[in-house]
Amino acid sequence: MLDVKDSIDKLSWSVNHHFLHIQAQHDFIRAVAVQFELAYTDFRAIQMALQLAGEEYHSLLADFAKAYEDVYAYESVFAMRGLDEFNSEFPNSIDDYKQKVDHFNDVLDKIKALQK
Repeated sequence: MLDVKDSIDKLSWSVNHHFLHIQAQHDFIRAVAVQFELAYTDFRAIQMALQLAGEEYHSLLADFAKAYEDVYAYESVFAMRGLDEFNSEFPNSIDDYKQKVDHFNDVLDKIKALQK
């Protein structure tokens, strides 16, 4: 499998940092939007590495894509429309968002283990 350790670390940091930022109800800052865009690039690099690694990683690839999609649904609203829109679209959903982030972290840990 291609070496994507740096992408894994950066994507992990962004997803977790953004969750904590939103959970704390911090206002939107431009840095979050930039990090959000860069995180997508890291996601695609990891996705490509799993695709190139072969059919044996198809299940992990599918789980990774779904886990990121679930987190992306929350992050994108905040990154594109701000905290008020996030709160409007996802009232009382921080626990679900946290579960999505936790699952994403679990999947990313499986991928990271392949990098050794």
